[in-house]
Amino acid sequence: MKNPLASKAFTVKVLARSGVLKPVRPDRLARLGVAYLRWGATPATGAIANALRRPNDLAIIDDEGSLTWRELHVRTNKLAHALADEGVGEGDGVALLARNHRFFIESTVAVSKLGGNSLFLNTSFAGPQAAGVLEREKPRAVIYDAEFLDLIDEATEGRQLKRFVALEVDGDPTPPAKDRRLEDLILEGDPAEPVAPKENGKIVILTSGTTGTPKGATRGAPKSLDPVAAMLDRVPLKAEERTLIAAPLFHAWGAAHFQIALPLGSTIVLQRKFDPERTLQAIDRERPSLMAVVPVMLARILDLPEETIKKYDLSSLRVVMASGSALHAKLANKWMDATGENLYNLYGSTEVAWAAIATPQDMRSAPGTVGKPPHGTDVVIFGEGDKRLPTGETGRIFVWNDLLFEGYTGGSGSKQELEGMMSTGDVGHIDEENRLFVDSREDDMIVSGGENVYPGEVEDLLMGHDAVEEAAVIGVEDEQFGARLKAVVVKAKGKSIDDAALKEHVKKNLARYKVPRDVEFVDELPRNATGKILKRELVEKEGTK
Repeated sequence: MKNPLASKAFTVKVLARSGVLKPVRPDRLARLGVAYLRWGATPATGAIANALRRPNDLAIIDDEGSLTWRELHVRTNKLAHALADEGVGEGDGVALLARNHRFFIESTVAVSKLGGNSLFLNTSFAGPQAAGVLEREKPRAVIYDAEFLDLIDEATEGRQLKRFVALEVDGDPTPPAKDRRLEDLILEGDPAEPVAPKENGKIVILTSGTTGTPKGATRGAPKSLDPVAAMLDRVPLKAEERTLIAAPLFHAWGAAHFQIALPLGSTIVLQRKFDPERTLQAIDRERPSLMAVVPVMLARILDLPEETIKKYDLSSLRVVMASGSALHAKLANKWMDATGENLYNLYGSTEVAWAAIATPQDMRSAPGTVGKPPHGTDVVIFGEGDKRLPTGETGRIFVWNDLLFEGYTGGSGSKQELEGMMSTGDVGHIDEENRLFVDSREDDMIVSGGENVYPGEVEDLLMGHDAVEEAAVIGVEDEQFGARLKAVVVKAKGKSIDDAALKEHVKKNLARYKVPRDVEFVDELPRNATGKILKRELVEKEGTK
Protein backbone atom coordinates (compact mmCIF):
# COMPACT_ATOMS: atom_id res chain seq x y z
CA MET A 1 0.00 0.00 0.00
CA LYS A 2 3.05 2.25 -0.12
CA ASN A 3 6.20 2.90 -2.15
CA PRO A 4 9.14 1.71 0.03
CA LEU A 5 11.70 4.07 -1.50
CA ALA A 6 9.40 7.07 -1.24
CA SER A 7 8.60 6.17 2.38
CA LYS A 8 12.29 5.98 3.29
CA ALA A 9 12.98 9.34 1.65
CA PHE A 10 10.04 10.84 3.54
CA THR A 11 11.27 9.36 6.83
CA VAL A 12 14.82 10.68 6.40
CA LYS A 13 13.55 14.15 5.52
CA VAL A 14 11.20 14.39 8.51
CA LEU A 15 13.63 12.91 11.02
CA ALA A 16 16.37 15.29 9.88
CA ARG A 17 13.99 18.26 10.16
CA SER A 18 13.02 17.18 13.67
CA GLY A 19 16.61 16.76 14.82
CA VAL A 20 16.45 12.98 15.27
CA LEU A 21 19.06 12.37 12.57
CA LYS A 22 22.30 14.12 13.50
CA PRO A 23 25.97 13.47 12.78
CA VAL A 24 27.38 10.80 15.10
CA ARG A 25 30.99 9.90 15.84
CA PRO A 26 32.02 6.81 13.80
CA ASP A 27 32.75 4.70 16.89
CA ARG A 28 29.36 5.53 18.42
CA LEU A 29 27.62 4.97 15.10
CA ALA A 30 29.11 1.47 14.94
CA ARG A 31 27.90 0.71 18.47
CA LEU A 32 24.45 2.05 17.61
CA GLY A 33 24.36 -0.27 14.62
CA VAL A 34 25.33 -3.25 16.75
CA ALA A 35 22.60 -2.41 19.30
CA TYR A 36 19.98 -2.20 16.56
CA LEU A 37 21.08 -5.50 15.04
CA ARG A 38 20.87 -7.17 18.46
CA TRP A 39 17.64 -5.71 19.84
CA GLY A 40 15.84 -4.14 16.85
CA ALA A 41 13.52 -1.16 17.29
CA THR A 42 12.74 -1.99 20.92
CA PRO A 43 12.85 -0.06 24.21
CA ALA A 44 16.18 -1.80 24.88
CA THR A 45 17.76 -0.24 21.80
CA GLY A 46 16.26 3.17 22.62
CA ALA A 47 17.86 3.19 26.06
CA ILE A 48 21.21 1.98 24.73
CA ALA A 49 21.24 4.50 21.86
CA ASN A 50 20.54 7.46 24.12
CA ALA A 51 23.18 6.32 26.61
CA LEU A 52 25.67 6.39 23.73
CA ARG A 53 24.55 9.67 22.15
CA ARG A 54 23.61 11.80 25.18
CA PRO A 55 24.78 9.96 28.32
CA ASN A 56 24.63 12.93 30.66
CA ASP A 57 21.27 14.31 29.51
CA LEU A 58 18.28 13.62 31.72
CA ALA A 59 16.20 10.61 30.72
CA ILE A 60 13.54 10.70 33.46
CA ILE A 61 12.27 13.26 35.93
CA ASP A 62 9.75 11.85 38.38
CA ASP A 63 8.60 12.18 41.99
CA GLU A 64 11.74 10.28 43.08
CA GLY A 65 14.18 12.66 41.39
CA SER A 66 15.97 12.30 38.04
CA LEU A 67 18.05 9.83 36.03
CA THR A 68 20.43 10.41 33.14
CA TRP A 69 20.42 8.20 30.07
CA ARG A 70 23.68 6.57 31.25
CA GLU A 71 22.12 5.85 34.64
CA LEU A 72 18.98 4.44 33.02
CA HIS A 73 21.07 2.17 30.80
CA VAL A 74 23.22 0.83 33.64
CA ARG A 75 20.27 0.41 36.02
CA THR A 76 18.28 -1.53 33.43
CA ASN A 77 21.30 -3.73 32.69
CA LYS A 78 21.49 -4.53 36.40
CA LEU A 79 17.76 -5.14 36.64
CA ALA A 80 17.79 -7.40 33.58
CA HIS A 81 20.58 -9.55 35.07
CA ALA A 82 18.86 -9.67 38.46
CA LEU A 83 15.54 -10.72 36.91
CA ALA A 84 17.36 -13.40 34.93
CA ASP A 85 18.90 -14.68 38.18
CA GLU A 86 15.36 -14.87 39.56
CA GLY A 87 14.29 -17.08 36.66
CA VAL A 88 12.90 -14.57 34.14
CA GLY A 89 14.21 -15.19 30.65
CA GLU A 90 13.66 -14.80 26.92
CA GLY A 91 10.04 -15.24 25.90
CA ASP A 92 8.72 -15.01 29.46
CA GLY A 93 5.89 -12.66 30.27
CA VAL A 94 6.26 -10.06 33.02
CA ALA A 95 3.08 -8.35 34.23
CA LEU A 96 3.43 -4.77 35.42
CA LEU A 97 0.91 -3.08 37.72
CA ALA A 98 2.34 0.33 38.45
CA ARG A 99 1.77 4.08 38.34
CA ASN A 100 3.74 6.58 36.27
CA HIS A 101 7.30 6.52 37.59
CA ARG A 102 10.83 5.43 36.74
CA PHE A 103 10.32 1.79 37.73
CA PHE A 104 7.62 1.38 35.08
CA ILE A 105 10.03 2.46 32.38
CA GLU A 106 13.01 0.63 33.88
CA SER A 107 11.03 -2.60 34.13
CA THR A 108 9.90 -2.36 30.52
CA VAL A 109 13.43 -1.65 29.26
CA ALA A 110 14.99 -4.41 31.38
CA VAL A 111 12.43 -6.99 30.22
CA SER A 112 13.07 -5.84 26.64
CA LYS A 113 16.81 -6.40 27.09
CA LEU A 114 16.05 -9.97 28.18
CA GLY A 115 13.73 -10.59 25.22
CA GLY A 116 10.75 -10.95 27.55
CA ASN A 117 7.20 -9.72 26.99
CA SER A 118 5.83 -6.87 29.11
CA LEU A 119 2.13 -7.09 30.03
CA PHE A 120 0.71 -3.76 31.20
CA LEU A 121 -2.09 -4.12 33.77
CA ASN A 122 -4.74 -1.46 34.35
CA THR A 123 -4.36 0.20 37.75
CA SER A 124 -8.17 0.36 38.03
CA PHE A 125 -8.60 -3.41 37.88
CA ALA A 126 -10.55 -5.22 40.55
CA GLY A 127 -9.15 -8.52 41.86
CA PRO A 128 -11.24 -10.82 39.63
CA GLN A 129 -10.33 -8.82 36.50
CA ALA A 130 -6.63 -8.95 37.28
CA ALA A 131 -6.88 -12.66 38.13
CA GLY A 132 -8.62 -13.36 34.84
CA VAL A 133 -5.93 -11.56 32.85
CA LEU A 134 -3.12 -13.37 34.69
CA GLU A 135 -4.84 -16.71 34.15
CA ARG A 136 -5.14 -16.06 30.42
CA GLU A 137 -1.70 -14.48 29.84
CA LYS A 138 0.26 -16.73 32.26
CA PRO A 139 3.21 -14.40 32.95
CA ARG A 140 6.34 -15.70 34.67
CA ALA A 141 6.48 -12.77 37.09
CA VAL A 142 4.55 -9.73 38.25
CA ILE A 143 5.98 -6.35 39.24
CA TYR A 144 3.67 -4.18 41.30
CA ASP A 145 3.50 -0.98 43.32
CA ALA A 146 3.03 -1.63 47.04
CA GLU A 147 -0.29 0.23 47.05
CA PHE A 148 -1.73 -2.67 45.01
CA LEU A 149 -0.63 -5.40 47.43
CA ASP A 150 -4.18 -6.54 48.31
CA LEU A 151 -5.12 -6.65 44.64
CA ILE A 152 -2.01 -8.66 43.76
CA ASP A 153 -2.58 -11.05 46.67
CA GLU A 154 -6.08 -11.77 45.37
CA ALA A 155 -5.06 -11.99 41.70
CA THR A 156 -2.06 -14.29 42.28
CA GLU A 157 -3.61 -16.61 44.86
CA GLY A 158 -2.83 -20.21 43.92
CA ARG A 159 -0.46 -19.15 41.11
CA GLN A 160 3.25 -19.84 41.02
CA LEU A 161 4.46 -16.37 40.13
CA LYS A 162 7.60 -14.46 41.00
CA ARG A 163 6.54 -11.18 42.63
CA PHE A 164 8.59 -7.98 42.79
CA VAL A 165 7.82 -4.57 44.32
CA ALA A 166 8.34 -1.51 42.12
CA LEU A 167 7.52 1.53 44.26
CA GLU A 168 6.63 1.79 47.93
CA VAL A 169 5.63 5.13 49.45
CA ASP A 170 4.49 6.24 52.89
CA GLY A 171 1.06 4.89 53.73
CA ASP A 172 1.30 1.86 51.43
CA PRO A 173 0.76 -1.63 52.88
CA THR A 174 4.01 -3.47 53.56
CA PRO A 175 4.73 -6.24 51.03
CA PRO A 176 6.08 -9.57 52.31
CA ALA A 177 9.88 -9.92 52.49
CA LYS A 178 9.85 -12.61 49.79
CA ASP A 179 8.60 -10.01 47.26
CA ARG A 180 11.94 -8.39 46.48
CA ARG A 181 12.22 -4.65 45.77
CA LEU A 182 13.41 -3.60 42.33
CA GLU A 183 15.81 -1.09 43.87
CA ASP A 184 17.50 -3.91 45.80
CA LEU A 185 17.74 -6.00 42.63
CA ILE A 186 19.31 -3.06 40.80
CA LEU A 187 21.88 -2.55 43.56
CA GLU A 188 22.94 -6.21 43.30
CA GLY A 189 22.79 -6.67 39.51
CA ASP A 190 25.59 -6.91 36.96
CA PRO A 191 26.04 -3.58 35.08
CA ALA A 192 27.22 -5.28 31.85
CA GLU A 193 24.86 -5.43 28.90
CA PRO A 194 22.89 -8.70 28.85
CA VAL A 195 23.36 -11.16 26.04
CA ALA A 196 20.93 -10.20 23.28
CA PRO A 197 17.96 -12.56 22.88
CA LYS A 198 17.41 -14.64 19.77
CA GLU A 199 13.98 -13.06 19.38
CA ASN A 200 12.94 -9.62 20.54
CA GLY A 201 10.26 -9.30 23.17
CA LYS A 202 6.91 -7.62 22.74
CA ILE A 203 4.58 -5.38 24.68
CA VAL A 204 1.05 -6.57 25.43
CA ILE A 205 -1.46 -3.75 25.92
CA LEU A 206 -4.89 -4.53 27.29
CA THR A 207 -7.97 -3.15 25.57
CA SER A 208 -10.09 -0.79 27.66
CA GLY A 209 -12.76 -3.39 28.40
CA THR A 210 -15.57 -0.83 28.12
CA THR A 211 -17.75 -3.39 26.34
CA GLY A 212 -16.45 -6.59 27.93
CA THR A 213 -13.43 -8.35 29.42
CA PRO A 214 -10.12 -6.63 28.58
CA LYS A 215 -8.17 -8.47 25.88
CA GLY A 216 -4.43 -8.58 25.42
CA ALA A 217 -3.30 -6.95 22.18
CA THR A 218 0.22 -7.90 21.13
CA ARG A 219 2.37 -5.49 19.19
CA GLY A 220 5.94 -6.25 18.21
CA ALA A 221 8.62 -3.66 17.64
CA PRO A 222 8.12 -1.51 14.52
CA LYS A 223 10.27 -2.51 11.58
CA SER A 224 11.61 1.03 11.12
CA LEU A 225 11.28 4.65 12.24
CA ASP A 226 8.66 5.30 9.55
CA PRO A 227 5.80 5.55 12.12
CA VAL A 228 7.77 8.07 14.19
CA ALA A 229 8.33 10.18 11.08
CA ALA A 230 4.62 9.96 10.21
CA MET A 231 3.69 11.45 13.59
CA LEU A 232 6.40 14.12 13.44
CA ASP A 233 5.08 15.18 10.04
CA ARG A 234 1.70 16.03 11.61
CA VAL A 235 2.89 17.16 15.04
CA PRO A 236 5.80 19.64 15.44
CA LEU A 237 7.89 17.70 17.95
CA LYS A 238 11.66 18.11 18.13
CA ALA A 239 14.44 15.90 19.41
CA GLU A 240 15.91 16.35 22.89
CA GLU A 241 13.00 18.29 24.34
CA ARG A 242 10.93 17.36 27.39
CA THR A 243 7.75 15.28 27.37
CA LEU A 244 5.30 15.29 30.28
CA ILE A 245 3.35 12.02 30.11
CA ALA A 246 0.22 12.58 32.18
CA ALA A 247 -1.69 9.74 30.50
CA PRO A 248 -1.28 6.37 32.27
CA LEU A 249 1.79 4.49 31.06
CA PHE A 250 -0.15 1.20 31.14
CA HIS A 251 -2.51 2.56 28.46
CA ALA A 252 -1.58 2.41 24.78
CA TRP A 253 -1.46 6.23 24.64
CA GLY A 254 0.93 6.67 27.55
CA ALA A 255 3.06 3.73 26.38
CA ALA A 256 3.24 5.22 22.89
CA HIS A 257 4.73 8.47 24.18
CA PHE A 258 7.30 6.62 26.26
CA GLN A 259 8.32 4.73 23.12
CA ILE A 260 8.32 7.88 20.94
CA ALA A 261 10.49 9.67 23.51
CA LEU A 262 13.23 7.08 23.00
CA PRO A 263 14.14 7.84 19.35
CA LEU A 264 13.63 11.55 20.05
CA GLY A 265 15.95 11.44 23.05
CA SER A 266 13.31 13.33 25.02
CA THR A 267 13.45 13.75 28.77
CA ILE A 268 10.38 11.99 30.17
CA VAL A 269 8.60 13.87 32.96
CA LEU A 270 6.32 11.74 35.14
CA GLN A 271 4.04 12.17 38.13
CA ARG A 272 2.83 9.09 39.97
CA LYS A 273 -0.80 10.22 39.91
CA PHE A 274 -2.59 12.86 37.88
CA ASP A 275 -3.59 15.96 39.80
CA PRO A 276 -4.70 19.06 37.86
CA GLU A 277 -2.77 21.68 39.80
CA ARG A 278 0.32 19.51 40.31
CA THR A 279 0.38 19.03 36.56
CA LEU A 280 0.42 22.80 36.05
CA GLN A 281 3.19 23.05 38.64
CA ALA A 282 5.24 20.46 36.72
CA ILE A 283 4.79 22.38 33.46
CA ASP A 284 5.88 25.61 35.14
CA ARG A 285 8.88 23.93 36.82
CA GLU A 286 10.14 21.43 34.22
CA ARG A 287 9.23 23.36 31.02
CA PRO A 288 8.09 20.45 28.81
CA SER A 289 7.39 21.11 25.14
CA LEU A 290 4.89 18.25 24.91
CA MET A 291 2.18 17.04 27.28
CA ALA A 292 0.40 13.75 26.56
CA VAL A 293 -3.07 13.51 28.11
CA VAL A 294 -6.44 11.84 27.88
CA PRO A 295 -9.22 14.40 27.26
CA VAL A 296 -10.74 14.22 30.74
CA MET A 297 -7.45 15.57 32.11
CA LEU A 298 -7.91 18.73 30.06
CA ALA A 299 -11.38 19.12 31.50
CA ARG A 300 -10.08 18.68 35.05
CA ILE A 301 -7.40 21.32 34.52
CA LEU A 302 -9.92 23.77 33.07
CA ASP A 303 -12.20 23.13 36.06
CA LEU A 304 -9.60 24.81 38.28
CA PRO A 305 -10.32 28.45 39.22
CA GLU A 306 -9.05 30.86 36.59
CA GLU A 307 -6.76 32.54 39.12
CA THR A 308 -5.17 29.17 39.91
CA ILE A 309 -4.41 28.44 36.25
CA LYS A 310 -2.93 31.92 35.76
CA LYS A 311 -0.41 31.34 38.56
CA TYR A 312 1.58 28.99 36.34
CA ASP A 313 3.63 29.65 33.22
CA LEU A 314 2.44 27.24 30.53
CA SER A 315 4.25 28.93 27.64
CA SER A 316 6.72 26.05 27.16
CA LEU A 317 3.91 23.81 25.85
CA ARG A 318 4.04 23.82 22.07
CA VAL A 319 2.11 20.56 21.77
CA VAL A 320 -0.64 19.07 23.92
CA MET A 321 -1.57 15.67 22.50
CA ALA A 322 -4.88 14.09 23.49
CA SER A 323 -6.14 10.58 22.82
CA GLY A 324 -7.63 7.58 24.60
CA SER A 325 -11.25 8.76 24.46
CA ALA A 326 -13.40 11.15 22.47
CA LEU A 327 -12.26 14.79 22.45
CA HIS A 328 -15.39 16.87 21.93
CA ALA A 329 -15.18 20.11 19.98
CA LYS A 330 -16.45 22.10 22.96
CA LEU A 331 -13.58 20.97 25.17
CA ALA A 332 -11.01 21.38 22.38
CA ASN A 333 -12.03 24.98 21.74
CA LYS A 334 -12.19 25.76 25.46
CA TRP A 335 -8.64 24.47 25.94
CA MET A 336 -7.21 26.36 22.94
CA ASP A 337 -9.04 29.55 23.93
CA ALA A 338 -7.37 29.30 27.34
CA THR A 339 -3.85 28.15 26.41
CA GLY A 340 -3.31 28.78 22.69
CA GLU A 341 -3.28 26.77 19.47
CA ASN A 342 -1.29 23.86 20.89
CA LEU A 343 -3.83 21.01 20.92
CA TYR A 344 -3.50 17.90 18.74
CA ASN A 345 -5.89 14.95 18.83
CA LEU A 346 -5.01 11.41 17.81
CA TYR A 347 -7.74 8.97 16.92
CA GLY A 348 -6.92 5.29 16.97
CA SER A 349 -7.29 2.15 19.02
CA THR A 350 -5.16 -0.43 20.78
CA GLU A 351 -5.49 -2.62 17.68
CA VAL A 352 -4.73 -0.15 14.85
CA ALA A 353 -2.50 2.29 16.79
CA TRP A 354 -3.62 5.37 14.90
CA ALA A 355 -5.96 6.30 12.08
CA ALA A 356 -5.94 10.10 12.06
CA ILE A 357 -4.34 13.10 13.75
CA ALA A 358 -6.12 16.45 14.07
CA THR A 359 -4.13 19.66 14.22
CA PRO A 360 -5.41 22.83 15.90
CA GLN A 361 -6.31 24.15 12.44
CA ASP A 362 -8.32 21.00 11.69
CA MET A 363 -10.31 21.30 14.91
CA ARG A 364 -10.95 25.02 14.49
CA SER A 365 -12.09 24.75 10.87
CA ALA A 366 -14.05 21.49 11.21
CA PRO A 367 -15.24 21.07 14.82
CA GLY A 368 -15.61 17.41 15.76
CA THR A 369 -13.09 16.06 13.27
CA VAL A 370 -10.44 13.61 14.43
CA GLY A 371 -8.19 14.83 11.63
CA LYS A 372 -6.45 13.33 8.62
CA PRO A 373 -4.55 10.05 8.24
CA PRO A 374 -0.81 10.49 8.81
CA HIS A 375 1.71 9.48 6.16
CA GLY A 376 1.66 5.73 5.55
CA THR A 377 -1.87 5.26 6.91
CA ASP A 378 -4.96 4.54 4.79
CA VAL A 379 -8.52 4.98 6.06
CA VAL A 380 -11.54 3.63 4.18
CA ILE A 381 -15.26 3.74 5.03
CA PHE A 382 -17.11 0.50 4.23
CA GLY A 383 -20.88 0.16 3.99
CA GLU A 384 -23.41 -2.60 3.38
CA GLY A 385 -22.03 -5.55 1.45
CA ASP A 386 -18.49 -4.51 2.44
CA LYS A 387 -18.43 -1.91 -0.33
CA ARG A 388 -16.37 1.28 -0.15
CA LEU A 389 -18.52 4.34 0.50
CA PRO A 390 -18.07 7.73 -1.17
CA THR A 391 -17.13 10.96 0.59
CA GLY A 392 -19.64 12.07 3.20
CA GLU A 393 -21.42 8.74 3.70
CA THR A 394 -21.35 7.03 7.09
CA GLY A 395 -20.08 3.49 7.50
CA ARG A 396 -17.55 1.33 9.29
CA ILE A 397 -14.01 2.70 9.66
CA PHE A 398 -11.14 0.49 8.48
CA VAL A 399 -7.42 1.29 8.72
CA TRP A 400 -4.13 0.09 7.28
CA ASN A 401 -0.69 1.07 8.56
CA ASP A 402 2.58 -0.50 9.73
CA LEU A 403 1.43 -0.57 13.35
CA LEU A 404 -1.56 -2.91 13.19
CA PHE A 405 -1.49 -5.28 16.13
CA GLU A 406 -0.64 -8.94 15.71
CA GLY A 407 -3.81 -10.33 17.27
CA TYR A 408 -5.32 -10.88 20.68
CA THR A 409 -3.51 -13.13 23.12
CA GLY A 410 -5.09 -16.33 24.35
CA GLY A 411 -6.69 -17.11 20.99
CA SER A 412 -9.57 -14.68 21.53
CA GLY A 413 -10.01 -13.82 17.86
CA SER A 414 -9.12 -10.56 16.14
CA LYS A 415 -10.64 -7.47 14.59
CA GLN A 416 -12.48 -7.83 11.30
CA GLU A 417 -10.38 -7.19 8.21
CA LEU A 418 -11.40 -6.11 4.71
CA GLU A 419 -8.98 -5.70 1.79
CA GLY A 420 -6.08 -6.03 4.24
CA MET A 421 -7.44 -3.23 6.41
CA MET A 422 -8.53 -3.57 10.05
CA SER A 423 -11.73 -2.38 11.66
CA THR A 424 -11.54 0.20 14.47
CA GLY A 425 -14.96 -0.85 15.73
CA ASP A 426 -16.32 2.65 15.00
CA VAL A 427 -18.53 4.17 12.34
CA GLY A 428 -17.84 7.51 10.72
CA HIS A 429 -17.41 9.49 7.52
CA ILE A 430 -14.77 11.44 5.60
CA ASP A 431 -15.35 14.96 4.28
CA GLU A 432 -14.16 16.66 1.08
CA GLU A 433 -10.90 17.71 2.78
CA ASN A 434 -10.09 14.07 3.71
CA ARG A 435 -10.89 14.78 7.36
CA LEU A 436 -12.31 11.87 9.34
CA PHE A 437 -15.30 12.17 11.66
CA VAL A 438 -16.22 9.43 14.15
CA ASP A 439 -19.98 9.17 14.55
CA SER A 440 -20.22 6.36 17.09
CA ARG A 441 -19.12 2.89 18.13
CA GLU A 442 -20.50 0.12 15.93
CA ASP A 443 -22.00 -1.64 18.92
CA ASP A 444 -23.53 1.61 20.23
CA MET A 445 -26.04 1.79 17.39
CA ILE A 446 -29.62 1.92 18.68
CA VAL A 447 -32.56 0.68 16.61
CA SER A 448 -35.59 2.70 17.68
CA GLY A 449 -38.88 2.24 15.86
CA GLY A 450 -37.04 0.67 12.93
CA GLU A 451 -34.64 3.63 12.58
CA ASN A 452 -30.88 3.33 13.13
CA VAL A 453 -29.53 5.95 15.53
CA TYR A 454 -25.85 6.52 16.23
CA PRO A 455 -25.76 8.16 19.66
CA GLY A 456 -22.55 10.09 18.97
CA GLU A 457 -24.44 12.52 16.75
CA VAL A 458 -26.98 13.23 19.51
CA GLU A 459 -24.26 13.49 22.17
CA ASP A 460 -22.30 16.02 20.12
CA LEU A 461 -25.41 18.14 19.66
CA LEU A 462 -26.25 18.04 23.37
CA MET A 463 -22.70 18.97 24.32
CA GLY A 464 -22.88 21.91 21.95
CA HIS A 465 -25.48 23.46 24.26
CA ASP A 466 -23.90 25.96 26.64
CA ALA A 467 -25.79 24.48 29.60
CA VAL A 468 -24.40 20.97 29.04
CA GLU A 469 -20.95 19.88 30.21
CA GLU A 470 -21.16 16.20 29.22
CA ALA A 471 -23.73 13.81 27.78
CA ALA A 472 -24.10 10.12 27.04
CA VAL A 473 -26.95 8.60 25.04
CA ILE A 474 -28.01 4.98 25.55
CA GLY A 475 -30.79 2.70 24.39
CA VAL A 476 -33.46 1.65 26.88
CA GLU A 477 -35.80 -1.29 26.26
CA ASP A 478 -39.23 -0.18 25.07
CA GLU A 479 -42.22 -2.39 24.31
CA GLN A 480 -43.52 -0.17 21.53
CA PHE A 481 -40.31 0.95 19.79
CA GLY A 482 -37.95 -1.88 20.69
CA ALA A 483 -35.62 0.70 22.20
CA ARG A 484 -35.94 4.35 23.09
CA LEU A 485 -33.21 6.92 23.51
CA LYS A 486 -32.18 8.15 26.92
CA ALA A 487 -29.75 11.02 27.51
CA VAL A 488 -27.69 11.10 30.70
CA VAL A 489 -26.50 14.67 31.14
CA VAL A 490 -24.07 16.60 33.34
CA LYS A 491 -25.02 20.28 33.52
CA ALA A 492 -22.38 22.95 33.02
CA LYS A 493 -21.37 24.78 36.17
CA GLY A 494 -23.69 27.66 36.98
CA LYS A 495 -26.14 26.75 34.22
CA SER A 496 -29.75 25.66 34.47
CA ILE A 497 -31.80 23.66 31.97
CA ASP A 498 -34.60 21.09 32.09
CA ASP A 499 -35.35 17.99 30.07
CA ALA A 500 -38.02 19.69 27.92
CA ALA A 501 -35.55 22.37 26.78
CA LEU A 502 -32.95 19.76 25.86
CA LYS A 503 -35.46 17.70 23.89
CA GLU A 504 -36.53 20.81 22.02
CA HIS A 505 -32.89 21.59 21.26
CA VAL A 506 -32.44 18.16 19.67
CA LYS A 507 -35.77 18.37 17.83
CA LYS A 508 -34.73 21.64 16.16
CA ASN A 509 -31.51 20.15 14.81
CA LEU A 510 -32.09 16.44 14.19
CA ALA A 511 -34.78 14.06 12.99
CA ARG A 512 -37.62 13.43 15.44
CA TYR A 513 -36.64 9.78 16.00
CA LYS A 514 -33.28 11.01 17.36
CA VAL A 515 -34.86 13.02 20.16
CA PRO A 516 -34.27 11.29 23.54
CA ARG A 517 -37.51 10.18 25.17
CA ASP A 518 -35.88 10.38 28.61
CA VAL A 519 -33.34 12.78 30.10
CA GLU A 520 -31.58 12.17 33.40
CA PHE A 521 -29.32 14.73 35.05
CA VAL A 522 -26.33 13.41 37.04
CA ASP A 523 -23.31 14.91 38.79
CA GLU A 524 -20.82 12.87 36.77
CA LEU A 525 -20.62 10.07 34.22
CA PRO A 526 -18.88 6.76 35.03
CA ARG A 527 -15.43 6.52 33.43
CA ASN A 528 -12.50 4.14 33.29
CA ALA A 529 -8.91 5.07 34.12
CA THR A 530 -8.35 6.70 30.73
CA GLY A 531 -11.53 8.76 30.78
CA LYS A 532 -13.74 6.65 28.51
CA ILE A 533 -17.40 6.83 29.48
CA LEU A 534 -18.62 3.43 30.64
CA LYS A 535 -21.99 3.24 28.90
CA ARG A 536 -22.26 -0.38 29.97
CA GLU A 537 -22.64 0.81 33.56
CA LEU A 538 -25.37 3.26 32.55
CA VAL A 539 -27.26 0.49 30.74
CA GLU A 540 -26.83 -1.91 33.66
CA LYS A 541 -28.05 0.74 36.08
CA GLU A 542 -31.10 1.30 33.89
CA GLY A 543 -31.83 -2.43 33.93
CA THR A 544 -31.98 -2.50 37.74
CA LYS A 545 -34.67 0.18 37.96
